[in-house]
Amino acid sequence: MHEMSVTQNVMEIVLQQAKEAGATRVKSVKLRFGTLTSIVPDCVAFYFEQMTPGTLAEGAKLDVEMVPLRLKCGQCGEEFEGQDELDVTCPKCGNPFTETLSGREMEVASIDVDT
Repeated sequence: MHEMSVTQNVMEIVLQQAKEAGATRVKSVKLRFGTLTSIVPDCVAFYFEQMTPGTLAEGAKLDVEMVPLRLKCGQCGEEFEGQDELDVTCPKCGNPFTETLSGREMEVASIDVDT
């Protein structure tokens, strides 16, 4: 259910940025969420559609990009995509100590507006 509050925060950001840009309409919004956030893109899309009527973002296209879990081994330096957040062991050397490079993102990547 955290998708609702995340989408509310996204709407606040989008509308504030649109207002600051002097926009007359928001045409599209691109979001990036890492897989570790456990965000369900369809839920965000649903809430976005419910929250936009009567705002500058009414009718805006929503694009949600899910960013995969990428890790780097602390021993051999191998970079790899994690298949499971509970198993972050390096596939090359077996080291269990890895650094997360991506997968935690939660951002408004872009907003396209008419001015």
